Amino acid sequence: MKSSHQLSTVRLVRIGFCATLLGSAISVASAQQPAVSNTPQEVNAVPASTRVSAPVSPDDRYRIGPGDVLDIRVFNKLQFSRDNVRVDGRGMIRMPLIEGEIQAACHTEQELAADITTRYEEYLRNPQVDVFVRDFQSLPVAVLGAVRLPSRFQLQRRVRLLELLSRAGGPTESAGQTIQIVHTATTDVCETPAPGKSSDGEASALDNYKLSDAMRGDEKANPYVRPGDVVSIPPAEQAFVVGNVLQPRAVPLNDRITVSRAIAMSGGTVPDTKSDRVRIVRQPPGTEAKQEIFVDLRAIDKHQAEDVVLQPGDIVDVPASGTKRLLRALVGAVVPTIGQLPVRVIP
Repeated sequence: MKSSHQLSTVRLVRIGFCATLLGSAISVASAQQPAVSNTPQEVNAVPASTRVSAPVSPDDRYRIGPGDVLDIRVFNKLQFSRDNVRVDGRGMIRMPLIEGEIQAACHTEQELAADITTRYEEYLRNPQVDVFVRDFQSLPVAVLGAVRLPSRFQLQRRVRLLELLSRAGGPTESAGQTIQIVHTATTDVCETPAPGKSSDGEASALDNYKLSDAMRGDEKANPYVRPGDVVSIPPAEQAFVVGNVLQPRAVPLNDRITVSRAIAMSGGTVPDTKSDRVRIVRQPPGTEAKQEIFVDLRAIDKHQAEDVVLQPGDIVDVPASGTKRLLRALVGAVVPTIGQLPVRVIP
């Protein structure tokens, strides 16, 4: 049998041999891999084009606007980097060494960085420029009119009309059939004038779209909104239902509304209604003359008469039966008097 001293010696030899093998493996692995540094300078040295980011459609990326505040960093050249650069009202900025102004408005962060990089190549070797929007201060977009949540929105990316309407809660029941977009900005250098339109901004100061087309996502009725736009959905024109109905009301004409449908929207007729003599009072626009159109609800219900389509401003008067109206008037006058008489008990 080996002594304890001999066993300890053998163990030490084995441990030393394993350590030698492990050290050789680490050296080989280190030689095969490039050195990695955790210093911030080397992390930022990675070109922006090689960074992995979520795919974003070029059309949906935010475009810098007048009033925005930018941070512009030139890697390893602090003297050329600038923070809190405000884009002036004409959309221009200035940078050290670069002669003249640089147009920042209407460019994305990546596009402006590429432009500045190209300009600095005259002075610097392989410049690397990053642009970040610190504060989004360009003109907000407002949504007014017949929407559930009238609001102002500060855009941080390009937004189409349908998405803007959805963020405003969508149109209300009283919404009309058109959408108006007022372009309050005096100029829009970001947009190329469409064929047949003037570039002075006057011809495109107001655009109209059909609400149903916009809500369906039709491309022609779903444009990108511009900074400063005011989107408005005017309330629909109205007709009025009065007389012997459950809930006299104004009926929005945001669709093809007939007289029978308008009465149904008002809760329907109440008892003692003279259904064969419903009167529509109509005053054509621009005139003082009034027309009277009489319809028979019973005949309409039996498809024996035309269900008249209402026009803006129409007044639908649903009459009560003459004799029954007189009886109700008499009862209404007598009953309060009876209620004021003293009560006597007959034993």
